[in-house]
Amino acid sequence: MKRIDSKTLQEYDRSYVWHPFTQMKEWEADTPLVIERGEGSYLIDSDGNRYLDGVAAIWTNVHGHCRKEINEAIKTQVDRLEHSTMLGLTNDQAVLLAKRLVEITPPGLNKVFYSDNGSTAVEIGVKMAFQFQQLRGGTCAGKTKFIAFTNAYHGDTVGAMSVGGIDIYHEVYSPLLFPTIKAPAPYCYRCRLCAGRDSTSCDMLCLEELERLMAAHAEELAGLVIEPLVQGAGGMIVQPAGFVRKVRELCDKYDILMIADEVAVGFGRTGAMFACEKEGITPDIMALSKGITAGYLPLAATLTTQRVYDAFLGEYRELKTFFHGHTFTGNPIACAAALASLDLFDKEQLLAGLPPKIAYLKERLSALGQLEHVGDIRQEGMIGGIELVADKETREPYPWEERLGVRVCREARKHGLFLRPLGNVIVVFPPLSISLDELKVLMDGIEASIIKITG
Repeated sequence: MKRIDSKTLQEYDRSYVWHPFTQMKEWEADTPLVIERGEGSYLIDSDGNRYLDGVAAIWTNVHGHCRKEINEAIKTQVDRLEHSTMLGLTNDQAVLLAKRLVEITPPGLNKVFYSDNGSTAVEIGVKMAFQFQQLRGGTCAGKTKFIAFTNAYHGDTVGAMSVGGIDIYHEVYSPLLFPTIKAPAPYCYRCRLCAGRDSTSCDMLCLEELERLMAAHAEELAGLVIEPLVQGAGGMIVQPAGFVRKVRELCDKYDILMIADEVAVGFGRTGAMFACEKEGITPDIMALSKGITAGYLPLAATLTTQRVYDAFLGEYRELKTFFHGHTFTGNPIACAAALASLDLFDKEQLLAGLPPKIAYLKERLSALGQLEHVGDIRQEGMIGGIELVADKETREPYPWEERLGVRVCREARKHGLFLRPLGNVIVVFPPLSISLDELKVLMDGIEASIIKITG
């Protein structure tokens, strides 16, 4: 194939492509990076420049780019079967992956429903919980609403947005969304309840308010949706230890299904295979995507319990079927990639190798917290968030139009890094396979870039 030069590719991109979460007026005036290859922790552009991938291809990459083992699994599967519907058929790769997922997820999750991305995985969970309550009948038929958290993000389909809570993403679409009951998420100095009290007080007040809302609305609540341990797109907000476990207890107390969105935090990101494991709980429904194929192919899974599954069993004429599906559900190539990724977890003992990296990341993030314009530092496992503020004492944010996060990430390119901010929060989310030496390069570059841009 004839190679096309960078300038032509950039021109084509500006002419024909509409990028996600991007102000295209600015993009069209810019010179985009065109990525052609990946090697380990690095992305390589069309001019041969290398960039350490500090956001793991937007939170998906686990083992590094272009892993031979996953490449070979995909090539082998392509020669066997590219796709076959799950409507009226099944395929070996989807079956084998479902078994593996049941074996590694929290006990009690034993049924797997496939889709293709995080939003759909969550939306399936919401629909599943809603129909479950309808099928129970009686007073449960009135359980039609959901409780979700402020500052939450669960995806961009209409149902997933409805259980989200970030105005900048969701407010414009509010006329399209179904109403939900919003509970405060623990985030001390921004929480409307604690008014700047210490974090322990904030956590307790948030749980008290959550229980008050559950008690008041129990008869109409079908489910609760939560990002366990970390609210990702909200700014990498870390929940306190025990919070998720208490939420599980409250869901049981008020007969509300707990839907755990582990799209971002699953597959080793928090240091455990799944975030719910760290709290010792099993949700009623769990949504998985992103790291499921190690960043290779679109795939998602929504897992649930036998109790939920059994409610949908009945005679054909009863119409208890879960009427939901996707064309590429259980795609065998994607499932083959996921199986190869899980094999690598075992072969390389990836989770066992994370503690030194997590400790190093904690050390470096803590040091960054001393900088004049760093207002808050957040970490859970191999996730970090560095919030930049105009005034450290008052934690006054930089004005949105100053684009501080964007400018720091652009500066980081000079240090051979690719980063993507969340507003004025610098995200640290590297491939789990990153070496300690590479992690040092990443943190050195982030530190230098923050100092340069904040002056």
